[in-house]
Amino acid sequence: MFDQLDIVEERYEQLNELLSDPDVVSDSDKLREYSKEQSDLQKTVDVYREYKQNKEDIEEMNEMLNETTDKEEVDMLKSDISELKNTLPDLEEQLKLLLIPKDPNDDKNVVVEIRAAAGGDEAAIFAGDLYRMYSRYSEALGYKTEVIEMNDSDHGGFKEISFIINGQGAYSKLKYENGAHRVQRVPETESGGRIHTSTATVAVLPEAEDVEIEIRNEDLKIETYRSSGSGGQHVNTTDSAVRITHLPTGIIATSSEKSQIQNREKALKVLKARVYDMKLQEEQEKYASERKSAVGTGDRSERIRTYNYPQNRVTDHRIGLTIQKLDQIIEGKLDEIIDALTMSEQTEKLKELNNVEL
Repeated sequence: MFDQLDIVEERYEQLNELLSDPDVVSDSDKLREYSKEQSDLQKTVDVYREYKQNKEDIEEMNEMLNETTDKEEVDMLKSDISELKNTLPDLEEQLKLLLIPKDPNDDKNVVVEIRAAAGGDEAAIFAGDLYRMYSRYSEALGYKTEVIEMNDSDHGGFKEISFIINGQGAYSKLKYENGAHRVQRVPETESGGRIHTSTATVAVLPEAEDVEIEIRNEDLKIETYRSSGSGGQHVNTTDSAVRITHLPTGIIATSSEKSQIQNREKALKVLKARVYDMKLQEEQEKYASERKSAVGTGDRSERIRTYNYPQNRVTDHRIGLTIQKLDQIIEGKLDEIIDALTMSEQTEKLKELNNVEL
């Protein structure tokens, strides 16, 4: 582990030199790239240096202890040594966590797609509840939500809805939401008071950057059409909606807001995210054949969570977490669940590092 930390510290020092290089300063792309890399390494280097300094201080105090016979000084040195030694295990655990390979997509914006599945009208209403839950959670984090495409249900909610969440670290917070979400409750339309079970699926896609995926113009088929709304003032009387097809993969993205220019930009963002996601899925399938984590981000047919209204209970089946706070969670207070999922994933990854002798 310490060999890895030495390499990290050496790279950090190299970046300091590069960021002072006039050629780098004048190149905005390189400057941004190196600044971000340095920022990502900063915490690890700070903790490692604190760890090394504490070890050095302990060695110096031990030498001083061997050279003195003054009882008061001996007691003081022993106390200081004991205090510093107590910091080492915590710092070592921090360093292990900091060495866990970071998901390169964690800092990105996300495209979220929610679709009603089993349960008819009630599934669509539940899809609407999930959209509101994620919107409020994102708002609390200071993120911005933009709807790309929606297909309303006659009885409320959505048959499907796609939206972008813009914010630093959005993917790191929402990536574990991929999968089938199940709700158990008495629908408003149920006269007999029977509990129904319905499902909606959630897909969370990291927004792709141009440097990561190339979409050639000649591979795109772009069409405009007249979008259909809920009627009345929502009816679109111009061909402003945009549908883009990526011919090599057959992947389609649409956007039907008022502005055709904005629709084209939004649809292209979604298309890139879907093509990029397809490539990520292929990589994750290869990874899963070698190692299966309890918390995954790949299998979207997997039932990951149940929302039981009569018991005010939410259960995440992947980590066996049950919380009696459904009323708060459905209003966007997702921190407890997302923190538990993140910790579970980190614990799995730490098991590999724990095999390394310190």
